[in-house]
Amino acid sequence: MIANVGMATPSESLRIIHVFRAPVGGLFRHVTDLATEQVHQGHQVGIVCDSLAGGAYEDGILAALGAEMPLGLIRMPMRRQISPTDLVAASRLVSHIAGLSPDVIHGHGAKGGAYARPIGTWLRTWFGNRRKVARIYTPHGGSMHYDPASLKGRVYFAAERLLERMTDTIIHVSQFEADIYRQKVQPPRCAVRVIPNGLRPDEFVPVEPRNDAKDLLFLGAFREIKGVDVLIEALAQLNADGLGVTANLVGQPDGRAAYTEMAKARGIATSVAFHDPMTAREAFATARAVIVPSRAESMPYVVLEAIAAGLPTLSTNVGGIPEIYGPFAKELLPAGDPATLAAAIKALLADPERAKREAAALRDWVLPRFNIAKMERDVFAAYQAALGVEKRRAA
Repeated sequence: MIANVGMATPSESLRIIHVFRAPVGGLFRHVTDLATEQVHQGHQVGIVCDSLAGGAYEDGILAALGAEMPLGLIRMPMRRQISPTDLVAASRLVSHIAGLSPDVIHGHGAKGGAYARPIGTWLRTWFGNRRKVARIYTPHGGSMHYDPASLKGRVYFAAERLLERMTDTIIHVSQFEADIYRQKVQPPRCAVRVIPNGLRPDEFVPVEPRNDAKDLLFLGAFREIKGVDVLIEALAQLNADGLGVTANLVGQPDGRAAYTEMAKARGIATSVAFHDPMTAREAFATARAVIVPSRAESMPYVVLEAIAAGLPTLSTNVGGIPEIYGPFAKELLPAGDPATLAAAIKALLADPERAKREAAALRDWVLPRFNIAKMERDVFAAYQAALGVEKRRAA
């Protein structure tokens, strides 16, 4: 069972604003879960995010999320790349956030962090001794994916270094991300904590595949970094050997066309089906195993979710995934290797009972280490440390 840490007392209750750009992917999932749990624990929480990204599926989640947030949810245009419009957006955000009198402003992702930390710094000056605002940053990979030798990488890493001066604590979702930050940006000049993503109790209830379930599921963005091409090549090899392996590929339509064409070219168009976004547990029920063939990750929710749901899961040895697998990390696969992935899929499908036993053991390892109660408790401790003894409530 996951321990209940109890609600914050009135003296511990904080006013928290989360700022991020795109309401899609693992970053969005992280903020949604964290903000919701913080509300359940008695904190006053608000959210600021982009109005340009996402679709109908994300709009529905945001509408429901906004109704739960005591400090509301505001959307405004935030460009992915650095733009002069950032100054306009930031000026609008300052007045909005100042009116909410936050104790904590928590930026997520490169753009969220670029907005949140300067605004938090300005608010410190504005509030003076009335309130200390903790400036928290969680990269979620973000600019860490850039090559430090490239012009864009140099610009982003210089910006990260500059923004450290406006940061009280950096919270990394994996030790891998923390190490990459140190390598690419330099050792940080502010406090650092590693707090992994956590799942809700209901997500540890096993998912039973439907009667029409396919062999495999890919759930994620249709991007090269996610290794969709590697999966298609592996399926083509297996089907060329007469195994007839089937798969569902679920994600946003952006970038999908190239992979539907690739599936056709490799002769497996009838073996794979492409689908628009759905909840993870809905997607899990459509297959008997999950494949995560990524070339790079930080701390991917899809791996945690699949393991928690009790599904056999094949993942690559990248990013923070070994931290999820712990003593089972030897089972991870090399990235970008269709032949090795094909062999692993073949072995998994050949012995489904063994695959289920191994999945159950991995789930038991993940449960006490990657749950929402632990994540929220550790984040709250980081907030309290950043606020220190100077934390005050407005009269």
